[in-house]
Amino acid sequence: MRQLLFAGLAALAALPAAAMSPPAPGGQLDLETIMANPDWIGAPVESPYWSADGRSLYYSLKRDGSKVRDLYRVDPATGQSVKLDPSAMAQAEGPAVFDRSHRHAAYIFHGDVFMQDLTTGRRVQVTQTTETESSPRFSSDGRALQYRQGINWFVYNLASGATAPAAVLRFVDDPQAKKHNDLERDQLVLFKSLRENQADKDAQRTRDDELGAADAGRAPKPIYLGESGEPADAELSPDGRWMVVVTKPKGSKGGKRPEVTHYVTESGYAEQQETRSYVGRDDPAPQSLVLVDLKTAKFYPLKTDGLPGIKDDPLKDIRAKTIAALQKDGKDDEAKALKAPDLRAVRIVSNADDGGGGGIAWSDDGQNVAIQLRAIDNKDRWIASVDFDKHALVPQHRLTDHAWINWNFNDFGWLKDGRTLWYLSEETGYSQLYTKPLASKAKALTSGKFEVSHPVLSEDGQWFYVRTNQVAPYSYDVYRVPTAGGELSRVTQYQGMDDFVLSPDGRQLAVLHSSPYVLAQLAVQDAAGGTPRELTNTMKPEFTAHPWLQPQIVPVASTHGAGTIWAKYYGPSDAGAAASRPAVIFVHGAGYLQNVTLSYSNYFREQMFHNLLVQQGYVVLDMDYRASEGYGREWRTAIYRQMGHPELEDLLDGKAWLVKNRGVDPKRVGIYGGSYGGFMTLIALLRAPGEFAAGSALRPVTDWTSYNHEYTSNILNDPQLDPESFQVSSPINYADKLQDPLLMQHGLIDDNVVASDTIRLYQRFIELHKTNFWMSLYPMERHGFVHPDSWHDEYRRIDELFNTYVKPVKQ
Repeated sequence: MRQLLFAGLAALAALPAAAMSPPAPGGQLDLETIMANPDWIGAPVESPYWSADGRSLYYSLKRDGSKVRDLYRVDPATGQSVKLDPSAMAQAEGPAVFDRSHRHAAYIFHGDVFMQDLTTGRRVQVTQTTETESSPRFSSDGRALQYRQGINWFVYNLASGATAPAAVLRFVDDPQAKKHNDLERDQLVLFKSLRENQADKDAQRTRDDELGAADAGRAPKPIYLGESGEPADAELSPDGRWMVVVTKPKGSKGGKRPEVTHYVTESGYAEQQETRSYVGRDDPAPQSLVLVDLKTAKFYPLKTDGLPGIKDDPLKDIRAKTIAALQKDGKDDEAKALKAPDLRAVRIVSNADDGGGGGIAWSDDGQNVAIQLRAIDNKDRWIASVDFDKHALVPQHRLTDHAWINWNFNDFGWLKDGRTLWYLSEETGYSQLYTKPLASKAKALTSGKFEVSHPVLSEDGQWFYVRTNQVAPYSYDVYRVPTAGGELSRVTQYQGMDDFVLSPDGRQLAVLHSSPYVLAQLAVQDAAGGTPRELTNTMKPEFTAHPWLQPQIVPVASTHGAGTIWAKYYGPSDAGAAASRPAVIFVHGAGYLQNVTLSYSNYFREQMFHNLLVQQGYVVLDMDYRASEGYGREWRTAIYRQMGHPELEDLLDGKAWLVKNRGVDPKRVGIYGGSYGGFMTLIALLRAPGEFAAGSALRPVTDWTSYNHEYTSNILNDPQLDPESFQVSSPINYADKLQDPLLMQHGLIDDNVVASDTIRLYQRFIELHKTNFWMSLYPMERHGFVHPDSWHDEYRRIDELFNTYVKPVKQ
């Protein structure tokens, strides 16, 4: 699934630090402990996968005091686990794929391709290169193993042991296809020797073609695709006959990129580093599709002009308004640049990108291919098959959204029959699972007001296993549904299920699960349901012995027609016990992220800090405001063209809930958050002055015109086309409203939200003669802090801010 650059998540892999004394059972918390290296908590189980024979499970654990991950193997029957030493690692496996008969498995390990005979146990190392191979897959006839190196595909012949490129693509014109000009033709007419030389070349080429056609052991000849484009991705068909190539304009360059300065360096000199370009200054390069027939060495453009809606302009009204304003101001050149294209540009999500499923999916037999295309304007997603006889795209599904197509829930593929598509779609308002035969209508396998994700097709093709929050928005488990249609049935009962892996025989599930104070742990259970067998416990007793305050999940009623805003509350359950207490509202990052769940939070440090705040007399509310993940399309897109506005309404409703239901003093409510949470802290103080006693904005976006394109253009369009949405959404435009104490904190080498965002807003406050605002910069931190000293300093300042301006009773 696509992870936003604007995540602002706390990294579990902190750098080594001096060990801190854990809190005594039942004792008092302190900042030194909760902001220390998190090794004292334990390590989450990461990246589980089954061995090729299905008899073992592998998983990774972070090593104490290091970023290094060790590989473990566990017997799911007994729970016996062993850490693999270097010699054992040499015989380990990677996540396997299988041929259709399940006689052979293949996997990537330490960047190389391996193949294993499951009958004899014999293992063959297919590659031993300095490059990184990926995507192993058996050919449809089972006689070859295909894999890729970058975007180049190779084929390993199981019988001969020979490896050859599946195709040699050249993005230049075919030198042999060059036609003679008039001068060259004259020379051939005049000189017999030149004619004989030309005849020899033609004869040799004909002979090479004949030998290549008769001898499969020869390397393929180059296929020349022309000089107009360059490769972006390629996908080989399992039968080896076809290749779909994604191209982009040759020499396409991005816009100017801001730099960050490393002041604390080994060299002793300040060093510069480029980051990413600004939104609207580096639009993604449009992509095109080419179908290559590897048998005939011919290629055919796959035109997109037949996709439904491809010639429409979904931004027509916004475009007309902006063009009219520019023309009124005499900016005719800028107005002309905004003219709508005749054909909307598209991109194809590659397998290297996030977003689920990749952009090209072949059926197992190689007889069909589906391609997922996304409009660069973010308003449409198409899935199309290919007519190989006509060399044309055939539209199968269109998902359109007046706001933006989600970066999640884009998984798709084929059922085992190779003729029926499956895909996720938000068309009903929630991500649901569908199947569609190529020549028939789509069928919904799931339906309801809950999200379906992580679809996994069982090896026998009878079941889909999925992750859903059907019981409640904050409760996730594994469910399964028949591929032919039927009941969606619950398989696990964790409520905090994070991920799962189906065993090779389809009979067992390896499940990663967690809870608010328990890191991700591994269990195994029958795929049909039943009692799980716990396989790991990686928590440290010093952490588990402390009586942590369990967050209460509470419903906050929206006063703006949004329904229920789910939140985590830390503090006494009754209003009387909390009467006249101060409160803090925490705002999670990423915008599209769900923090109100029954799983272990990415914000584990903040959760411990909330325990400390309650210990100091506060109550705390952590809300999944509008735009958060897990609540459907309308919740997600409520912020379209108005970032910060619906979310602020929700935060103010949260404050009102605290006042009404927990007896909180409305004059003593603080607010803080990082990344998008930092942005929202600024919005809260600048658009609702007087509502919050103080706020701390960590690594915030202050001006959306300086954030990246991939995230921002989805929500606000381009600043040249839609300047109004950027104007109303950027905190810097409300700087004159500051009246409440504000602490801003930022890593100086943040290459996601660059520190200039905070520094520019700080300068605005200076010029506006504002008071009670501060800035704290961290020379060795990026977007997600990794040094415990920085974490401690950051939260010491937040704690002092709240104890100075929020906690005291206002007179």
